[in-house]
Amino acid sequence: MSIVLTPGDPAGIGPDLILQEAATGLPCPLLVMADPALLQERAMTLGLEITLIETRQAPNKAADPGSLHVYPVAMGGECHPGQLSTNNAPYVLECLRIAAQGCLRGEYNALVTGPVHKGIINDAGITFSGHTEFLAELSDAYPVMMLACPGLRVALATTHLPLRNVSDTITPELLEKVLSILHQDLRKKFGLSEPKILVCGLNPHAGEGGHLGHEEQEVISPVLEKLRRQGMQLLGPLPADTAFTPRYLDDADSVLAMYHDQGLPVLKHMGFGQAVNITLGLPFIRTSVDHGTALELAGTGRADTGSLLAAIEQAHQMTRG
Repeated sequence: MSIVLTPGDPAGIGPDLILQEAATGLPCPLLVMADPALLQERAMTLGLEITLIETRQAPNKAADPGSLHVYPVAMGGECHPGQLSTNNAPYVLECLRIAAQGCLRGEYNALVTGPVHKGIINDAGITFSGHTEFLAELSDAYPVMMLACPGLRVALATTHLPLRNVSDTITPELLEKVLSILHQDLRKKFGLSEPKILVCGLNPHAGEGGHLGHEEQEVISPVLEKLRRQGMQLLGPLPADTAFTPRYLDDADSVLAMYHDQGLPVLKHMGFGQAVNITLGLPFIRTSVDHGTALELAGTGRADTGSLLAAIEQAHQMTRG
């Protein structure tokens, strides 16, 4: 089972993380989509001796400690750790495009992505709202964002929206689609035959019977009732301030939060540094780190590899399952 990895923005910690992991040995066959010159230069900066094995074929075994399989993609300009450049924005997306297309063709079993900087890509004149949207468009799929750490999985009904837009976005059609994808991928990609999903309400106290909002009564509850009749195990809508307690979580496979900051602060408090971003709904497995480019740490050797290693191990586990 081969995994392809894109390190993300070359000025960030993505290249550092994969080189640091390669120095001690990767847990599975992995191919890195990157400029070999960038990796060699960063390895020297970090004081690491890494042998790069250039290839366009998916490796059939993990590289030896101190070695790394690399699919060569040329950068558009120079790169200095911590210094963003619009010249390298096309390179970042080209690495991602080649990797995703390889997954779509079945050449790789999963994609792991390092952190990108959305602002510098847009500053280069390229419309880009994030990995998830880019991969969904390339795959002609509807994506559902889920983060996972040991003991908790949280999926999102809406993602990067201003709070004032969330209520209008949560329609019966959207909620049914998101829950269907979440249920399907928990079965298909996580091997859970009858997944149990906790569904948060939108409002405080899940609307308090209509006194604190009507979305639960008019949108969420009717959708849950419909999907329960189809055989899904759904509990809710639950007040978000009690859904994330052992009473409910101990018997759940995933939580569906209505918006980004309803669910993710809990998950990151519980597992930051070990959390993995997983895109559901794609025709291939995709995992990612739970952090950004951390420009101030690039080239210092102080970047924590925990989330990247968790993303690789999660992808490997999903491909085996």
